Amino acid sequence: MRIESTLKKESTFKALASEFRNFIQTANAWGIFVMGSTLVLLIGSAYLAFILRNDFTAFNVERATSVLGSVFMNIAFGLFIFKAVFFLFIVYRYFKYKAITSVSDDELPTCTVIVPAYNEGKQVYDTLLSLGESDFPNEKLQLISIDDGSKDDTWHWMKEAKKVLGDRVSIVQQPKNMGKRHALYRGFNEGVGAVFVTVDSDSIVRKDTLRNLVSPFVTNDQCGAVAGNIRVLNTKKSILPKMLDVSFVMSFEFVRSAESTLNSVLCTPGALAAYRRTAVFNCLDEWINQTFMGQPSDIGEDRAMTNMILKQGHHVLFQRNAMAYTNVPDKYKGLYKMFIRWGRSNVRENIQMSKYVFKNFREGSKSGTRLLFLSQSLKIVMSYPFLFFMLFFVISHPLLFLSSTFVSILIVTTFPVLFYAKRYKIKESFWAYSYSILFTFGLFWITPYAIVTANRRGWLTRGLPEKK
Repeated sequence: MRIESTLKKESTFKALASEFRNFIQTANAWGIFVMGSTLVLLIGSAYLAFILRNDFTAFNVERATSVLGSVFMNIAFGLFIFKAVFFLFIVYRYFKYKAITSVSDDELPTCTVIVPAYNEGKQVYDTLLSLGESDFPNEKLQLISIDDGSKDDTWHWMKEAKKVLGDRVSIVQQPKNMGKRHALYRGFNEGVGAVFVTVDSDSIVRKDTLRNLVSPFVTNDQCGAVAGNIRVLNTKKSILPKMLDVSFVMSFEFVRSAESTLNSVLCTPGALAAYRRTAVFNCLDEWINQTFMGQPSDIGEDRAMTNMILKQGHHVLFQRNAMAYTNVPDKYKGLYKMFIRWGRSNVRENIQMSKYVFKNFREGSKSGTRLLFLSQSLKIVMSYPFLFFMLFFVISHPLLFLSSTFVSILIVTTFPVLFYAKRYKIKESFWAYSYSILFTFGLFWITPYAIVTANRRGWLTRGLPEKK
């Protein structure tokens, strides 16, 4: 037994060493520097926190003896307990999740796939061809691609895709740029399928993605929408997409898996989502005419549609086996603009969700949906108090702030690292640490800013043609 145990440890060590060698060989110098610096920084901070442990004790005593500090510590402790319990709850629900396997060709419903495109260039061609290669029955599949008044060569590449796919795809142009919501609206009205699938024009799907995505509508009569599983496509180009891929795996394969067991996935992503036709038309007029603070809503169309379908009492599920790969920003400016758009949408839709989530909006248990809503709402509401505390901490005790923050990142982010390593590759999982540092120090301002600018319009990342 002892010999077997020793051999097993040696085998594990060799596997890890092999992974590390492969990483060194395939990663560029900048990537090695970033990941190496991250690990050195975190380990060094842990050592520094150990040295400063007496200062931490004195600081906590200082806070506990002041009225304001005591109030904040009690609130923070209460929120910590809530988040810890909520995390354990999500872990429990995650292990109960199981993706629905594809139904047979005869059982599959008719399906309309809508691909809105704006300033997408050649990528829309790749997207349409990947959809054309799907193993979904051709006689049950309708493809519609809509050029939303692009200023680049998007229409040219849509016509090139039309040459390859022929009558299997219909391509249309909007008279001018009207926004993604209006492009989808046109697709919904022109589509004939019992299920609508929306795919972003910078996404690539697998051959079995469509059939896996729509199968829950056959097995569950109450299913109104299904979220696909999104991974990052452009991970070879720069570091940010590598970080975001780890984040996406946590967001989709962990969080949405848990949400799906509660029949309450809160957002079906624009990159890949499916909706029951009847559910869409029950809220289509409200959706296209949605406003916020008197302004037409031109962002967050995916979260809004999900919200309105949940409100109808339908189940919203997640299909881990329905995969799409999508492009994400590879520069900081593009990244924070994307997060601002998502943040504003979350603020708006949480307000809308608060109007029905505590009512009898559907049959069966609703407690899980309400818990998900409360968790997301607390994250938004508490963003300002924690921002003020962080600034105070930085000014009054900068060394303690840095060491404690990095140690917290090391501890909290280890779970995403292990989760990604288990699901995919060990060498890529460590990007979770780098992403956590970037988010903590470079994107902490997003939610507070999104709250005060929630009424602003604009897509932010599609104003000019983007080079692919």
